[in-house]
Amino acid sequence: MSNISKYLVGGAVRDRLLGQPVYDRDWVVVGASPEQMVELGYEPVGKDFPVFIDKKTGEEHALARTERKTAKGYQGFQFSTSQDITLEEDLARRDLTINAMAETEEGKLIDPFNGQADLKLGVLRHVSDAFAEDPVRILRAARFAARFNFTIAPETLALMKKMVSNGEVNALVPERVWAETHKALTTDCPHLFFKILRDCGALACIMPEVDALFGIPQTAKYHPEIDTGIHTLMAVEQAAKLTPDTMVRFSALVHDLGKGSTPAEILPSHRGHELAGLPLIKQLCERLKVPKKYQSLALAVGEYHLHMHKMYELKAQTVLKMLEKTRSLMDNERAQQIAFSCIADARGRTGFEQRDYSQAELYLKFQRAAQDVNAGEIASQYKGGEQIQQAIRLARLERIKQVQKSAVA
Repeated sequence: MSNISKYLVGGAVRDRLLGQPVYDRDWVVVGASPEQMVELGYEPVGKDFPVFIDKKTGEEHALARTERKTAKGYQGFQFSTSQDITLEEDLARRDLTINAMAETEEGKLIDPFNGQADLKLGVLRHVSDAFAEDPVRILRAARFAARFNFTIAPETLALMKKMVSNGEVNALVPERVWAETHKALTTDCPHLFFKILRDCGALACIMPEVDALFGIPQTAKYHPEIDTGIHTLMAVEQAAKLTPDTMVRFSALVHDLGKGSTPAEILPSHRGHELAGLPLIKQLCERLKVPKKYQSLALAVGEYHLHMHKMYELKAQTVLKMLEKTRSLMDNERAQQIAFSCIADARGRTGFEQRDYSQAELYLKFQRAAQDVNAGEIASQYKGGEQIQQAIRLARLERIKQVQKSAVA
């Protein structure tokens, strides 16, 4: 077994070179058979191809392998794990040069595809034309761009466009699309994920509701010189600066979906596109199997974000209704999520990025004031349930009105 060698590969090598924390270490083993790995004490866990766990470290060790495309989609592959497969052959099947580096156990870098140079350039480049065989790689490339704020090499973007035109993207399953989208939403630059998907044409295939926003002008009151698609990406960018909360970032992405389907003459009324967006948000969420809590917040923001912009003008009854309908009244976290989502919307325009948006703070003051009403004390003063509810509501309205007077003063 002296011809067996193992190498640290992939993200662990990449992240170390970037000076980032390394959380997961994956290894490739060259020259071994599955039987030899078991003899060496490794525990087999792989289903599609041999993967083994080092019982001492818990780290994955995969046999070096090659793969061959046998059918459309990301599952249409046939793998070979012959003992003759070299490390370079294993690295050649990987998606991007920055992910196709390895290290010996002594820490010597092995970089046959110049991944370190691309790391320094901040460029994502495909290793080979085999990139085109797996549509998930489009999502991964866009996600890495969002994570590292890298650009896509022109030849790689051209290949991604070709994959879209060939219909490979249609083989993506909803669960994988959402999984990659969610990972992208956790990055520092999530807007780049959606921008790159649009640049290669994939956005129209997997999120047509979002893609339809490009070319739709913003309403004259708010910023007519940019279209709604650009505004949406800017809102996602602002949301990422405000909070790591991926639910807020997703709500920023879908808050204006109604504008993609609302006739232009209705847009100035605002309420038309707010309501038109709700079925589109539901449609996108259900198709991609987005978690219900994301859908719930997105629907609340979609329906009421323009109410937030007019917070100083709203009647007390409307404010209370908004608190109730958005489920913010007794939920401080939800109220903050609504506020952040609307701040992102307000700042998602050129020149407005640092805008002082006091409407959101006023909304939170209303929420705290209404929440402070002692419902139990009021309930002790009445017998009927309807009377109790009415008295609590009147008390909350009075608190809201008091805050309104202070805001005007």
